[in-house]
Amino acid sequence: MKLAGAALRLTIYVGDTDTWHHKPLYREIVHRAHAAGLAGASVFRGIEGYGASNHIHTTRILSLSEDLPVSIVIVDAAERIRAFLPQLDELISEGLAVVDEVEVIRYVGRPSSGQPR
Repeated sequence: MKLAGAALRLTIYVGDTDTWHHKPLYREIVHRAHAAGLAGASVFRGIEGYGASNHIHTTRILSLSEDLPVSIVIVDAAERIRAFLPQLDELISEGLAVVDEVEVIRYVGRPSSGQPR
């Protein structure tokens, strides 16, 4: 599938200790996105943040948080993202999902070494 132009970005915010059947929740979301054939997914671990609990989680040594923020970002065509959303209802008990419109510019392939760009 060629993805360029208008698309949706789904960003899911959860904690890095959130689990699904004893495995990291972010991992289950990425694997389901892959199985659904979505264009791509990336996981980003935050160094500090807070959510519904209003408790700040941080990587600072004196704080030693065990529940750092994680965001999973998935970009694909609008209809594919919307079709994936019901899976999140099953997986997420506490978190946040944001859907926003984006414009995709896709770069494919790299020139072999020695060739000018």
